[in-house]
Amino acid sequence: MMASRRGGPAMRLGGLVRKEFLQIVRDPSSIAIAFVMPLFLLILFGYGVSLDADHVPVALVDEAPSADSTDFLASLAASHYFAPVHARTVTEAEAALRDGRVNAIVHVRANFAERLRRPDGAPVQVIVNGVDANTARLAQGYVEGAWGSWLARRATERGQALTTPARLEQRIWYNPEVKSRHYLVPGLVAIIMTLIGALLTALVMAREWERGTMEALLVTPASMSEILLGKLIAYFVLGTGGMLLTVGLAVFLFHVPLRGSFWVLWACASLFLLAALGMGLTISTLARSQFVAGQIAIIATFLPAFLLSGFIFDIDSMPAPVRGVTHVILARYFVSIVQTLFLAGDVWSVVLPNALALALMAAVFLGITWRKSRKRLE
Repeated sequence: MMASRRGGPAMRLGGLVRKEFLQIVRDPSSIAIAFVMPLFLLILFGYGVSLDADHVPVALVDEAPSADSTDFLASLAASHYFAPVHARTVTEAEAALRDGRVNAIVHVRANFAERLRRPDGAPVQVIVNGVDANTARLAQGYVEGAWGSWLARRATERGQALTTPARLEQRIWYNPEVKSRHYLVPGLVAIIMTLIGALLTALVMAREWERGTMEALLVTPASMSEILLGKLIAYFVLGTGGMLLTVGLAVFLFHVPLRGSFWVLWACASLFLLAALGMGLTISTLARSQFVAGQIAIIATFLPAFLLSGFIFDIDSMPAPVRGVTHVILARYFVSIVQTLFLAGDVWSVVLPNALALALMAAVFLGITWRKSRKRLE
C-alpha cells in the first residue's frame, strides 16, 4: 500500500504526459504550428526576406569618357552590389530614376580626369531615390565605399599617397559579410518558440475547455499542479524539438555560424520556453474560447516578439516610450541572447543579464498560472 501511494503521483503524471503527447499527435494544428510553421518561416526569412541591397540598378553617366572615369565606373559595374545601366546624359538618367528603372545615379563630370589630379580632388555626383530610405542609404554607402576603394587602389598602383588627409580602414566584427540572414535566422528561434510555447499552449488549453475534456480531468485524482506539470513537460519537449530543428537548419542549411556554446543556447532557450509556456497557460486561465485565446496570444506574445524584440527593428532607434515597453517583451531578452551566441560567442555580459530576466519572467508567469488554476469549473 505504501509503495502504491508513493508511485501514485508519478504514475498520474506519466499518464497525463502521455495523454498530452497523444493529443499533440492526433491534432494536425499542433503539428503544423510546431514543425510546419518553423519550416515555412525559415524558408521565408532565409531565402525570401533580406535587408541587404544587392544588384541595385544604378545609372552610370560619364560626360567625357577618359581612362580614369572609365576605370572607376568599371569598378562599380564589377561589384555585385550594383546592376549598372549606362546613360548618355544626366537627363536620361533622371528620367530612368523617375520611372523606377534605377534607384541611383552616379554622375562623372567632363573634367573628372583633370580635377582628379588637383589637391581638392574630383567630385562624383550621386543621386539616390529616397522613397525607400533603407535602400537609399545602402546605395549611397556602397558608392562611397567603392569610391574610397578605387582611390586607394589607384594610389597604390601609381605609388602615390592618397590626397585625403585621413584614410578610413573598416573592420566589421562578428558578421564580416554583413548578411542580414545571419541575424534574421537566429532571431527566428525566439519567434518559433513563442509560437510553440505561448500560442499553442493557450489554444490547446482553450480547446480542452471547449471540448469538455478539462472537466473530465478535474474529476480525476490528479491535482491541478500535476495537470499543469503534465502540459508543461509535453510542450517543453515539443518546444525543444522546434528549437533543435530551427538551430539545425540555421547552421547546416543557411550556414549561419554558431560561435557560442550549444549548451548555453539550450539552457537559455529552456528558460525562454518556460516563460513562454507560462504566458500561454496564463492566457488560458483568462480565456476559455479558442478564438479569444488565439487573439490574446497573437496580440500579447507573437506581434510584440515580431516587432518589438529587436528581431528586425533596432530597439535603440525606437522612440523612448516604445523602448520602455520593450522591457516587458519576453522575446527581447532571448533575441539578444541568441544573436550574440550565434554571431559573437559566449559574451557573458550579454547572456547573463538577459538570462536572469528570462528566469524572473518565467517565475512570474508560472506563479500566476499556479495561483489562478484551481480544480473548479467556475
